[in-house]
Amino acid sequence: MYKRSDKVAEAIHELVSGLLVKGLKDPRIGFVTITGVKVSDDIRHATIYYTVMGSDEAKMSTLHGLNSSVGFIRKEVSKELRLRFAPELIFKYDESIEYGNRIDQLLKEIGSEEGGND
Repeated sequence: MYKRSDKVAEAIHELVSGLLVKGLKDPRIGFVTITGVKVSDDIRHATIYYTVMGSDEAKMSTLHGLNSSVGFIRKEVSKELRLRFAPELIFKYDESIEYGNRIDQLLKEIGSEEGGND
């Protein structure tokens, strides 16, 4: 059974992804992918996890661009979802993909070392 906050998180995920594709004109926001949204049980806070293709500089400029557009995104979320209170939006860089790639790389290195020892 879903909690209401899970359904709201899913709706925010779809809405923000759509806004990033067609609604935001900030040049600092590059190739952004929304990887997940967590909403508090009282639906007052929403943490939006994202990834960016590019360097650390691109990641930082994307974060600044997203943070500057929080007001617009929050207004759109409130309008589309018809919530009594628009949740506070917090953008956080999702490091899990980089972490997974690093583990994959290490496993490949271990596999190639073991293959060379036979």
